[in-house]
Amino acid sequence: MLEHKKHNPLIALIGAAALFVSVPTFAAAAAATSPAAAEAPAAAPAEETAESSSEASKGSHDLTVAGMFAQAVPVVKVVMIGLVLASIISWTILVIKLLFFAGLNKATTNYLEGFRGARSIADINRLSTSDEFAGNPLADMAAVATEEVQISKQAGLAVSGEHRDSTLHRASQSINAVQAGLAKRLSGGLVFLASVGSIGPFVGLFGTVYGIMNSFIGIANTNTTNLAVVAPGIAEALLATGLGLVAAIPAVVMYNVFNSAIAAYGTRSEQFVSELMNSLSRQLDKGA
Repeated sequence: MLEHKKHNPLIALIGAAALFVSVPTFAAAAAATSPAAAEAPAAAPAEETAESSSEASKGSHDLTVAGMFAQAVPVVKVVMIGLVLASIISWTILVIKLLFFAGLNKATTNYLEGFRGARSIADINRLSTSDEFAGNPLADMAAVATEEVQISKQAGLAVSGEHRDSTLHRASQSINAVQAGLAKRLSGGLVFLASVGSIGPFVGLFGTVYGIMNSFIGIANTNTTNLAVVAPGIAEALLATGLGLVAAIPAVVMYNVFNSAIAAYGTRSEQFVSELMNSLSRQLDKGA
């Protein structure tokens, strides 16, 4: 019994020494585990921040036409607005000119039918000065020519005799005066169409150059070449060139169409002048 009691202190001493040695080992293991646990929560917020910034960058750039216009710089906006207004005016001119030429050609056809049925200079004058054909270019030509003949006749000139040629010459000069104003009357709005067609692409290009220059300045300030950051600004700038082409191409087509219509009507008026002078000469030869 005494020997058993002697061994108990020795066993207790050995157990205490083993516990003392094992404490640093458990502490080191706990220290190695705690940074990993601390890093895991820290990594999650970083990933969430990256995702949220990516979503914010996607949401901040609306790449629709309206969105790109809203995000463009003021100078580019002014260019875009100007090109859109020019396009609207061009289409307005298109509608007005189409209606004008349709009505003009119809009225001219009706007038020619009546003119060819006239039997005297007085009949031609009465038809040409009627309210039905007021403002028609061919009717105006016939009106001034017949009035010149009637004025010469009222002045006592022998329009069917020795003064026949001079009377026809004065009538021809009166017709030329009407024809001189005809070209200006028919070509209204064509100068605007020609201007839009010629300078529209360059105006749009100016907006594009300014917008891209502004984008590069933004790249230099932010020190980033990320395509997601650069692309929206360049797209907004290129929209100006697109609008320039949208305004210019229809304007050029309209200009060519109306220029051809004016040339066709000019040919028709030249033919009518020859027909009118032949009719006047015939009536004077008959002693009208």
